[in-house]
Amino acid sequence: MKKYVAELIGTFAIVFCGTGAIIINQEMNGSVSHVGISITFGLIVMAMIYTLGNISGAHLNPAVSIAFSIARRFPVKQLLPYLISQFIGGLLASLVLRFLFPANELLGATLPQGSAMQSFVLEFILTFFLMLVIINVATGSKEQGMFAGLAIGSTVLLEAMFAGPVSGASMNPARSFAPAIVSGHMEYLWVYFAATTLGAATAIPLWKYLTSDSISIK
Repeated sequence: MKKYVAELIGTFAIVFCGTGAIIINQEMNGSVSHVGISITFGLIVMAMIYTLGNISGAHLNPAVSIAFSIARRFPVKQLLPYLISQFIGGLLASLVLRFLFPANELLGATLPQGSAMQSFVLEFILTFFLMLVIINVATGSKEQGMFAGLAIGSTVLLEAMFAGPVSGASMNPARSFAPAIVSGHMEYLWVYFAATTLGAATAIPLWKYLTSDSISIK
């Protein structure tokens, strides 16, 4: 149960701080800026990994949990409780933000600024690279070393920096699900569910290939 509570709290923090930065930027005439939003997402991910990594592994992302299960680095029996905890954490964060900013229309929802396919491909690639970083610095239950949080948080920051204006740089179904449900803008939710999950899952065969290859060379 501690693992599930940790996943709920961590996902709450990411959605609250990340989408909160987007909302405040809109409400305060761009005072946070796109760069500030990207930094906020990267820093809160890094902080939650260091805070909760030794408890739950700090997945904080349904696509990551699913990919870890595919890689057999995470027990399948714990997958559904992790997913439920992550989605609930995100929903609670968006509900709090709705209470704080009732006039905000989108609540930081991820919506394609171009075509749906453009955002689909972009989210797929973003999550693919994010998962490739994660699987190489973490296990299914505990983060490895002092630099795991820095590596993962920096990847989130980097990808949000350049892709945010196009697709929202979600890389996380729970991050997109919560503001979409609470704000009522669910028309493109399928993009952020399918692309991120497929992107993370596709990283696993490549990771296995690269890992096995390096072992055989040794």
